[in-house]
Amino acid sequence: MSTEPRNPEYAATVRRSFEAQGVMTLLGASLVEVAPGHVEIEVVPRPELSQQQSFLHAGVTTTILDSACGYAGLTLMPAGSEVLTVELKVNLLAPAAGDRVVARGRVVRSGRTLTVAQGDAYAVTGGDEVHCATITATLIRVDAPG
Repeated sequence: MSTEPRNPEYAATVRRSFEAQGVMTLLGASLVEVAPGHVEIEVVPRPELSQQQSFLHAGVTTTILDSACGYAGLTLMPAGSEVLTVELKVNLLAPAAGDRVVARGRVVRSGRTLTVAQGDAYAVTGGDEVHCATITATLIRVDAPG
């Protein structure tokens, strides 16, 4: 698979889109890395994002994984594109308990219309990472609003 961006401004496009996502602001998520076919997003857990046992809620983990995969796909799409998730499958592997949770999305196959991406989330404490979730997502390229 080629990881050659079709949009020379892919990083700026991803950053603008990320900043426009209200849910990322609500979660306090940060866009950590943007590279062709790869995006990393992180969240610092806080009480209002927890589930009943104080772990980061699975919905938060899934949300940042979904966005990491979507933005990884967007890095390889032509200018004037946006991306929507049309299908996803998540496996929760361990509690998301750490100082931060990092979601790393990567493109498996970038097509003209559909893209498949995979991602992994890790609960990070100090230098230790615990793999807490994995995702497979199918994305569709749509025209950006004019």
